[in-house]
Parts: sequence; structure tokens; C-alpha cells
Amino acid sequence: MRKVPITIMRGGTSKGVFIQANHAPSETEELKAFLLDIMGSPDRLQVDGIGGGNSLTSKVAIIEKATRPDADVNYTFAQVSINENYVDFKGNCGNISSAVGPYAIIKGFVPAVEPITTVRILNTNTNKIIVAEVEVEDGEVSFEGHAEIPGVKGTGSPIYLSFEKPEGAVTGKTFPTGKSIELIQTKFGEIPMSIVDIANPVAFIRAKAIHLKGTELPEEFSAQVLNELEDIRSTAAEMCCFASKEKATSQSPAVPKLAIISEPADYRDSSGMMRRAADMDIMVRMLSMQKPHQALAITGAVCLSASCFMDQTLPALLYRGKQQTLRIGHPAGIMQTEIELAQNRVKVLRTAREILDGVVFTKQDYMVQPHIKREA
Repeated sequence: MRKVPITIMRGGTSKGVFIQANHAPSETEELKAFLLDIMGSPDRLQVDGIGGGNSLTSKVAIIEKATRPDADVNYTFAQVSINENYVDFKGNCGNISSAVGPYAIIKGFVPAVEPITTVRILNTNTNKIIVAEVEVEDGEVSFEGHAEIPGVKGTGSPIYLSFEKPEGAVTGKTFPTGKSIELIQTKFGEIPMSIVDIANPVAFIRAKAIHLKGTELPEEFSAQVLNELEDIRSTAAEMCCFASKEKATSQSPAVPKLAIISEPADYRDSSGMMRRAADMDIMVRMLSMQKPHQALAITGAVCLSASCFMDQTLPALLYRGKQQTLRIGHPAGIMQTEIELAQNRVKVLRTAREILDGVVFTKQDYMVQPHIKREA
């Protein structure tokens, strides 16, 4: 066995294992085996590892000193499959990104500057810069504050994330298929779909096109409906050239993400609170690793926000607004994003928290060498 230093952090509505790059294998296949080992996959409970048996808690962030002058740290995101022997490096997780800034300060990658420390993060999965603004007090990251985010109990110090020039994050194109709207054949007949790659590739479909209301909570999605939605997402994966439709679930389970959008409507969120249509601009229900997201992926929120201001996308046809503050209704509540068109960035508010700092024991021994650039 090998004893590996790790930190567990909550970032937004996700939780992940943070590892410094020099403590992890550099060769891709051995790295995948290492991550599956420590998370306890494949196993739906991840009982023999530190994963939480949920796609939102089976995530890893690998951090090292930046190799570019416009960044402070490099951050590689890994989505570790729960039931499959698979690790996905194709896209990024915006929620986990919100904990990278605090981690970089805590571990000394970036000096603490009061009252706000700015951390420039290069996400190596997408080759995009994310700028985090982190509150610092008495030379240390401040995790206490009054900021609230739907899907997380309590309050915390606000962390502002700016996604800079987020278009073409994974495919290199804003519209991976070359079109803003595609017509695809499904079990519901022919339906329109917009595939947009901004922060992460997302396939948008209308709730009414698949006979949903758009107000559904995660527990209301039946196994049959989830299978039908994965069939649609797999079609989008093939259209993005990630994998064939037949192999998309196993070879590209994390991207593209699938988002079901609809007009604002009254609904009760997961906590039972009534959410009013007048308080939102658009609604979304997103899937993460073939399961309904309990809240909303941040990269999905960034992609949706930007898509609302693009000609002839499904989100734009639904939104039709002009204000650059977007209020998005999701299962856990309402998220607000700021779209700064002139600067080509989308800004979101998150909170994060350090949960554990210690070591994990692997079941196998792994070769740890100076890190090299990995292919996704």
C-alpha cells in the first residue's frame, strides 16, 4: 500500500478529493487505476474507498504550480465512474473549480493577500482560465460568511468565479456540429436540440418536447425516462465525435451533459420551498453521469447563460431577455449568473469548505514521477 496526502473539499454543490500532482502517477492509465483505487470504484457504494456513491462526490482535482505565465495553478479535473472501471478527463466541473482557489492558497501555491486573493486557474481539461476571488483574513482563507447557494445547507464566504473566454472548451467549437439547432430522431419523435460548447459541451432540449413539465425533481425521474434521456445524450455524444451512440455511456459518460430547459413556472424545490416563476428567467433540469443533478452543474449554468445571448439556440428562444443577470431555476433553488458580454466572461457565486486534510491508503503501489502533460 501507498500512503498518499490528500485534502477533501466541498466546492459549491460537489465534493472532491484534492491531490497535488507530484503525489499522483503521471502516466495516464496508471493514474486512472490510482483514482479508481482511492475512490473505491467500480462499486455503487464505493465502500472500499473514499467516494460517496454519488456522481457529485466521486470527483478529483489534481493541482500543480502553473506552467503558463497567465495562470497561478494548473488544475486537472477527473470524474471517477462509480459503477464502471472508467475515469473521464474530457470536461471540467465548475463546482469543484470553486474550491481550487482556496486550496491553492492553503497549500502555498499562491500567497495570501487580504482582503481578497485572486487565483488564476488553468483548467487543463479545457485549456481555459478561471479566475477565483477568495476572501482572506489574518493571512488565511476565510470560509465563514453570509453567502448562500441553493443545494448547500448554511452559509459561507463568497467565492466569485469568472470563466474567461469559455467557448469551445472541449471540442474547440462553440457549436460542435456547426449548427445552433439540430433535429434528431428520438423515441418521442423528431425533436430540436442545441449542442453548445461553452465551459463544457451541453446538449439542450425542451422539456415539452419529451413530455416533461420542466419542474420535476430528481426523484421524479423514472428509470425508463432516464434511459430515454441517456439515449438522447448518447446521440449528442456521437454528434460531438466523442464516441459512437452505442458506446457513449461507457466511453463518454460525463460529456456532453444533457440539460432539459423550460419556461419559468412555480414549483417546490428539493427543500420544499415554493419557487415563483416571477423570480426566475429560465428553468433547467440537468443530468450528471446518467442521473438527475441535485442542483445545477456550474459549467452547465455558464453554458446556459451564454447560450441565452446567442442567436437561434433553444435557450435564447426561451429567454428572449436583455438583462445580463440571469436567474436560473433548478431543483435546489435559483442560481444567479452575471454575463459580461464585452469581456467575454460569465461570473458565478459559489462557496467552498475544507473538510479533511490527511492521507489515503491505496490498495496497490503506484509509480509517482515528475508530472507530464496528459491527454484527455
